[in-house]
Amino acid sequence: MVVRPRGHMGSGLLLARAGGPAQTARVGDQTGGRVFLFLETDDFERDHTRMIAAGVRFLEAPRREVYGVVAVFEDICGNRWDLIQSVKRG
Repeated sequence: MVVRPRGHMGSGLLLARAGGPAQTARVGDQTGGRVFLFLETDDFERDHTRMIAAGVRFLEAPRREVYGVVAVFEDICGNRWDLIQSVKRG
């Protein structure tokens, strides 16, 4: 599965299923359980609600940090992502 912004045909992120027992053993643990992918949004509430409705599994409730609003979720392969809306600095 290739993930990219709707309507864009440029760069994307390929999410591939494990190909055998050795790869399967590492799924979801490539980074020792840490988030290593970030999905930035301009409307956290909209995208968080849409993702929950689509069955995305969030590992925590949204939280406000000094840098913005964030929540950790897992993709279909067990990778951890941050859905994040950064604070606009002016």
